[in-house]
Amino acid sequence: MIRQFDSTYAGHIDLENVGYAGTPVNDRRYPNEQLATALHKAETTAQALDRLGYGTFWMAEHHFQPEGTECIPNVLMMALHLTHLTKNLKLGCGFNITPMWHPLRLAEDYAMADILSHGRVVFGVGRGYHTREVETFGAPLLNQEANRELFEEQVDIIFKSFNEESWSHKGKHYTLPPEVPYRGYTLKELTLVPRPERLPVECWQPIQGGSQRALDFMAKHGIQGVIGGGSAEGGIVHKVMVDFQAAHARIGKHVELGERLAIGFQFFIADSVEAGIREAGKYYEENMKMFGELRLVKALTDEQIAAMRDPKLAVNTKLPRVEDAVKAGGFLTGTPADIIESLKKIEAAYPGLSRVTVTLPLGTPLSVWLEQVERFAKEVMPAFNAGPGATR
Repeated sequence: MIRQFDSTYAGHIDLENVGYAGTPVNDRRYPNEQLATALHKAETTAQALDRLGYGTFWMAEHHFQPEGTECIPNVLMMALHLTHLTKNLKLGCGFNITPMWHPLRLAEDYAMADILSHGRVVFGVGRGYHTREVETFGAPLLNQEANRELFEEQVDIIFKSFNEESWSHKGKHYTLPPEVPYRGYTLKELTLVPRPERLPVECWQPIQGGSQRALDFMAKHGIQGVIGGGSAEGGIVHKVMVDFQAAHARIGKHVELGERLAIGFQFFIADSVEAGIREAGKYYEENMKMFGELRLVKALTDEQIAAMRDPKLAVNTKLPRVEDAVKAGGFLTGTPADIIESLKKIEAAYPGLSRVTVTLPLGTPLSVWLEQVERFAKEVMPAFNAGPGATR
């Protein structure tokens, strides 16, 4: 049963002239003082979510984006800061892009955050989807097989360092520790100092393709999965739900359908479904302009992607609209009762599902964002024994 609602924010500034007919993403460029407002938006949003009874506030690690779309480069630093501004809200790394880190630096930084936040910072790992980011830091992304291979070895190292007091590792990319002389002996093992206080570490990872290799890897390490929302197409992907359950069965663990998963949705509360489509349309289109270009929406053609770069082409090209996402179930809109009805159907179909993540499309201004998350908390979440004043 759904008992927790989270929210996500990838770090966009308030954008003007949004939608397919608006400013192309590549034509946006903002001064530093405006880009820095994304950090202050995170503060304001976290404080609102904390007051309203949300479970976890997920933020995304991104770099080098003068377009103002994803402007938080260090999620662990931001999360630890936000624990000082909030009381109960957990702060989630959604996600630390592991190929851009040395795995032991990431493990050490998370361990410090876990201890200093008294367990309110939630770990998360991802492979990345911006070539400008990942390749600039010297890791592969264009070569997806090399990216996955590096990511898997890094995560193996991270969990080994979390769970074992002393350890060593020899793989394709890392030999840890290097066999060097140290204080009169040859180094053979390492100890992470400090290690996280809360073990096993709660860890989450986005599920994009949902290959058997990826799901088996998650099951092996006890990593929980996020399906849809934010940068990915939202809503239920039934095959992934079934395959995730099967991956656990292969290692002898039974999980209910939906257990250890969170489902992400974009949403917009309005007086009716039609009104929500009308009011949220331009924000959805801006979101699509940003993420469609990165091939995170698999159904897009080259022609559609090209059209989203040019407002003149966009008006004469069939492009994804918010009404398509509503019909497909990835975008929740209408009255609170409409949204409750949709979520209750999902709850009934997936008995193990306990967490849902809701967010507004990239480009939604802060004032609208705050109004919407407040309405969702007060008018939707109580139907699931969650939100302000709920006992969980």
